[in-house]
Amino acid sequence: MSEPSISVVVPVYNSQGTLAELTARLSTVLSKTAQHFELILVNDGSRDHSWQVIEQLAAEHDWVQGINLMRNYGQHNALLAGIRAAAHEVIVTIDDDLQNPPDEIPSLLDKLSEGYDVVYGAPQQEQHGFFRDMASRVTKIALQEAMGTETARHVSAFRAFRTQVRDAFSNYRGPFVSIDVLLTWGTSRFSAIQVRHEPRRVGASNYTFRKLMTHALNMMTGFSTLPLQLASWIGFGFTFFGLIVLAYVIGRYLIQGGSVPGFPFLASIIVVFSGAQLFALGIIGEYLARMHFRMMDRPPYVLRNTLGKGGKAIE
Repeated sequence: MSEPSISVVVPVYNSQGTLAELTARLSTVLSKTAQHFELILVNDGSRDHSWQVIEQLAAEHDWVQGINLMRNYGQHNALLAGIRAAAHEVIVTIDDDLQNPPDEIPSLLDKLSEGYDVVYGAPQQEQHGFFRDMASRVTKIALQEAMGTETARHVSAFRAFRTQVRDAFSNYRGPFVSIDVLLTWGTSRFSAIQVRHEPRRVGASNYTFRKLMTHALNMMTGFSTLPLQLASWIGFGFTFFGLIVLAYVIGRYLIQGGSVPGFPFLASIIVVFSGAQLFALGIIGEYLARMHFRMMDRPPYVLRNTLGKGGKAIE
């Protein structure tokens, strides 16, 4: 098999301290792995000097490109911008914090060559805190429902896929982006391998427990009907419960000749059913909000400026 041409896409957020090392390590790996390759660094509204570092790297290396977004849109939105700019036959996405070792890229490509379209590098052991790990598990459960594949339990930001899969979501313009779900629009050939996951040496993770849970909610309501089905099942369950209560009231009347006494009983039933109704309305409201945002045609990202190979500005 001939060597593939590779585009590496890196979403960048407040990572001025790791970009130079990441680029150097990618250069070592890619020069031995691919005949043609490029690195696309997408600055996602960093508050430090990440863009200045990207400008310098693009000027020094003719295989490095930079994309500067207008503001912080989120990791997946930044990835979408870089994926759409990729020019080679295989796209590799990797984080900017060096927790995913670039020297594991050949392992992903070897698995990809077995006939898969998407291969994830699942960490052998997560290097995060307890709450972050728990939030990651919840997110992956939500992602499994949205993707409809078992591989969802092994997804990570370290992935390799064939560029032609990108055609399935080339016209997607929604503000809520999940690259992993979008990839399922183009293929069902997923796989995963275990890779090393190194401790973060510079800075702290920007994915907090709250952000991960918000991402999980966006995936569930943006790419899946499970919450609506859950609301339907809750409604069915409480309808069945109501029939049981009705049977109890009628039975007591027929056997004992009196109605069920007490305001607390009636108030409890009203509270339970009102809570179920509000829960269902809340889920429907989430879907309506997402429909509203999509009807606004809000773009997933906006480019401020782009640097081509060699650091030349692209109009």
